Amino acid sequence: MYYQKALQLHPQHNRALFNLGNLLKSQEKKEEAIMLLKDSIKYGPEFADAYSSLASLLAEQERFKEAEEIYQAGIKNCPDSSDLHNNYGVFLVDSGFPEKAVAHYQQAIKLSPGHHVAMVNLGRLYRSLGENSMAEEWYKRALQVAHKAEILSPLGALYYNTGRYDEALQIYREAVALQPSQRELRLALAQVLAVMGQTREAEKMTNHIVSEDTGCLECYRLLSAIYSKQEHHEKALDVIDKALQLKPKDPKVISELFFTKGNQLREQNLLDKAFESYKAAVELNSEQAQAWMNMGGIQHIKGNYASARAYYERALQLVPESKLLKENLAKLDRLERRLQEVREKDQT
Repeated sequence: MYYQKALQLHPQHNRALFNLGNLLKSQEKKEEAIMLLKDSIKYGPEFADAYSSLASLLAEQERFKEAEEIYQAGIKNCPDSSDLHNNYGVFLVDSGFPEKAVAHYQQAIKLSPGHHVAMVNLGRLYRSLGENSMAEEWYKRALQVAHKAEILSPLGALYYNTGRYDEALQIYREAVALQPSQRELRLALAQVLAVMGQTREAEKMTNHIVSEDTGCLECYRLLSAIYSKQEHHEKALDVIDKALQLKPKDPKVISELFFTKGNQLREQNLLDKAFESYKAAVELNSEQAQAWMNMGGIQHIKGNYASARAYYERALQLVPESKLLKENLAKLDRLERRLQEVREKDQT
């Protein structure tokens, strides 16, 4: 109401136009917001925030060409805006042009040497390109500017995903100390602990998160892995069933849960139940190669060789280079030859 009153008194008040536009954007009144933000730029062409806000709103609506034009106009009229260069870099990454984004992140940092957000974005970009040493360097530079959990987190993920578990553990402990209520950080720390064999601490930490949020799907998945590592397969089954009861929307996630359930059932030699669980997994995600393979393995063990071959061959279509599958098929060939020889002897 007050923004509208300000605009009645001063229709070309670019700040009021900008503020009202953002307010309407937050209320999902997007077309009205676009018009106001365009007017904000019209009456304040050197107001960098208006370009960023309008371009991001257009991008949300998949009006990418218009968003691109707004960003370029913004950079032309506000060349010294580090935030605008950073935001344009994010847009370019999301649009599939990461190489172009590099220059804009670097320009943001050149204009504002303490721009740790651009540094982290640059680190993420190099990480996505597989240039891990460059990513690590930029994360560390960002940490020199601001020792924050949101910077430690991607560095911890980099260390974890490249097998540098000791360093990942140290980084995640620092991040959790800074933001002890952050669930994702505690879960990441528990995951590192589990991988390093510190399963008791990992279990305790994960169960504590579950006590705060019984709908934490990733917690149940991690607990399943922890219990499996401890060879507590019944406990692992129990938490997988709890995860399934949450009814995740993504079919691939449900497929993974049924696959994991099948593994736990197989460990307890409950082969028929394991087979049914693997079957549920491939019905949800037909590209689940390991489930096809395990179904073949169960049929192989039970002596259903023709069925086993069909499942192995289905898996081999998905992973044609799998040595284990080829070995299993070769074993089937030998078994079937022996059976044929036995039959021929019986006939003579």
